[in-house]
Parts: sequence; C-alpha cells; structure tokens
Amino acid sequence: MTDTVEDFDARKARASQWFSDLRDRIVAAFEGLEDSHTEGPLSEQAPGRFEVTPTERKGPAGEDHGGGKMSVMRGGRVFEKVGVNISTVWGELAPRAQKAMAARGVPGMEEDPRFWAAGISLVAHMQNPHCPAVHMNTRMFWTPGAWWFGGGADLNPCLEYDEDTAHFHAEMQAACDAHDKTYYDHFKAWADEYFFIPHRGRARGVGGIFYDDLNTDEWEDDFAFTQSVGAAFLPAFQPLIEKRRVQDWSEEDREAQLRHRGLYAEYNLVYDRGTKFGLETGHNADAVLMSLPPVAKWY
Repeated sequence: MTDTVEDFDARKARASQWFSDLRDRIVAAFEGLEDSHTEGPLSEQAPGRFEVTPTERKGPAGEDHGGGKMSVMRGGRVFEKVGVNISTVWGELAPRAQKAMAARGVPGMEEDPRFWAAGISLVAHMQNPHCPAVHMNTRMFWTPGAWWFGGGADLNPCLEYDEDTAHFHAEMQAACDAHDKTYYDHFKAWADEYFFIPHRGRARGVGGIFYDDLNTDEWEDDFAFTQSVGAAFLPAFQPLIEKRRVQDWSEEDREAQLRHRGLYAEYNLVYDRGTKFGLETGHNADAVLMSLPPVAKWY
C-alpha cells in the first residue's frame, strides 16, 4: 500500500512528540542526579539546573522553518556541561546538502530538495573524571522520495572501567535484540567505524551502537526500534554516574579528562555528520555546537 502525505504528516508528528517526551524524561533524570549528589566531590555546591532556550530556523525570506529547544546545564555538581536538544525543522536542502544526500542514494534530490527532520541530541561532559562522557541521538528524516531513522549512543570515558563498558553495551544490545538479533553486532561495528578518528589512529571512546538510513519498509517497526534505543539510554548511563560520581580524583585524572575532551572536540568538528548537516542547513549554531566540551586541552 502506498503511503499518503497525510500518513506521513501523522507519523512526523508522532516522531517529533516522542523525541520531545524523551527529552523531558532525560532532563528530569539528570536534574535528579544533581539533587541526589549529597556526598563526594562537589556535593557541597548548588545542584545544577538546565537553562532552556528556544531555537528557530528561518527560510530565505524569513519564513518559519521550524526550530526546537536547547537545554543546557553548566557547572553542576555532577555535570560540568550537558546539553539535551530537540528540533523539528523543514525546508529545502542547500546545494551542498542536496549533493551529499544524492551521494548517499536518496532518490529525487535533484528534482525536489524538500526535507523534514526531527530528533534529539545529547552530549554530557562530567565534572568527575571517573564519570564517562556520553553521546546519544535519535532522529527521523523525510524527503519526498524517502524516509529513514538514525541514531545511537556511545560512551566516552577518559578513565576506562571494563565493567562500565560492559554494562553500557549490554543495555544497547538488549534494545537491539528486542527487534532484530542481527542489529547489535551490525550497529556496534558501525559505531566502531564511525567514531574512529583517522588522524589520531584511535577510537573516540569505547563505542556503543550507531545506525543511519534505517528503512525496512515498515515504518512502525523502525520507529519502535528507534524508541527502544532512546529508552535504553538512561538505564545504560545513569547507574554508571551514580557509582562513579562519589570517587575522588587527582590532578592527573583531570589532565587526562581535558586531553580526552580535546579528542572529542576534534572528532565533532572534523568528522561528525550531524554537526556538518546542522551547520549547512542553517540551524542554530549554538545548538549544533552544544556537543563541544566547556574546557579542553591540546599538547
């Protein structure tokens, strides 16, 4: 059966609302981590809170092309900087973005460059070097000739704990296995390849899962999988922070953290597909660059 425009209008609305609801749950959980950190390093300072800023995307003549919500917490007890952004945007792709989409095999880009995209993007940089940084996003993309989902989550510790890595991957695998037993191995390998930094010859972190261009011709199934990935994030990440946030750290630990953040910044500015797309499509630059750490070092 051929999907009608009305079918996809309803689907777009459902996906956009899901990303917004997930954002609300994560923001509440992260502020809860700030409130419950009453022992250990930095527990004496005030708990952090998110600052919420609306974002807008305007067309060439100033017309509304959507926007979203940028939620950033800085200088908390647990989080040094964390952003949880959502957006729902539309319009026409610029020539460079059109060519990039066409090169990826998206049909009809030359004839009709319209697009619609919605998603959630999260990056957390922690106060305690024993707490891993983390990235998560899920998104839906639509053009007149195609639709797909993408996303994933990956862990980026500067001080690695094997049991933390195992826990994070187990939660990601459970989310995958609930839908397709082949997904985890495939999407883990994709994350290992995608989050590799060629000019450093190393991975950005300890991996996770990454997927893009997911379209099995069953929209409901692909949306359900994307929801599972988003829902798995807090169970994968929150227990690690509850365990590590109370540990003392040394100046050497902080130095290791700052150097690792430099690595993270290099990756996001040079290779990250989402950063490039956001800047090329005219989305709010502060929201796009939210992923950058507050402090980093290079040698």
